Amino acid sequence: MDISSAGLRVLRQIAESGSFTAAAARLGYTQSAVSRQAAALEQAAGAALFERRRNGVRLTPAGLTLLRHGRTILDAVTAAERELAGAAPKAEVVRLGAVLSAGAAFLPGALRRLAQADPQITVTTREGTTPGLMRALRAGSIDLALLTSRPPHRPSDGESPRLRFETVEDTDLVVAAPSIGEFAGRTSAHIDELVDAAWIATPSSRSEPLLGVWPGLPGRPHVVHSARDWLTKTQLVAAGLGVTTVPRRLAPVLPPGVTLLNVEGAPPEIRRVHLARLPGTPTPAITAVTRALTSA
Repeated sequence: MDISSAGLRVLRQIAESGSFTAAAARLGYTQSAVSRQAAALEQAAGAALFERRRNGVRLTPAGLTLLRHGRTILDAVTAAERELAGAAPKAEVVRLGAVLSAGAAFLPGALRRLAQADPQITVTTREGTTPGLMRALRAGSIDLALLTSRPPHRPSDGESPRLRFETVEDTDLVVAAPSIGEFAGRTSAHIDELVDAAWIATPSSRSEPLLGVWPGLPGRPHVVHSARDWLTKTQLVAAGLGVTTVPRRLAPVLPPGVTLLNVEGAPPEIRRVHLARLPGTPTPAITAVTRALTSA
């Protein structure tokens, strides 16, 4: 079977992105170039590697088999490139993905303690959504991922291979509101008071849900600002420009001028933080990072 490392990188990126179009954008290729690489891979493998679905592309069992072996090949090629360039790493590297809220709440303290306890381990991080990071795990682009789920807390998406999950903690959602104005000095608000509020929301889609407006808010929310990162959203709240939904776990990193409100008249909203990885025996470095995160 004659398959190039470039072809394996295309395979990995399609698996991570979930579409030929997104894979082409991330690789800097045209979509036709990615399609040609995909066709060449299938011809060389003698099997269908990709399943076209309405919501994107998934790997077939044959594609998953090739990806599993391809990850080993690409890791070896990367190591060879670094060694030939005289940049062979002395530290063990663990690639960690995290959803936006978990990153802000868990990473700084956990990674600081890890650096003190296991200085030979280097952790690199990237942000993403829960669906995107699960694809990245299966593609071999990351080793661990901090993910979130909502009740009934079934984090598995049914795709193969099934990921291993470890619960880190449960946290409830609250509304971050300006410390001045109508919510000044308060610790709670009724859901009816929030229906007409000015909301600061995160752009989302059906496949990539993100926080912003209170879940199940009656009626059509009045969204005045849209931002992905927590710093922008919470600074807009502190400036008195609206309210947004946050996990209570973010309380220690919120800026001055923000107050947290429990929501009355609506069911509690609980989010569970998980640490996910591929099945199999983890390396000692991955075990150490897991220990640092779960003890945070």
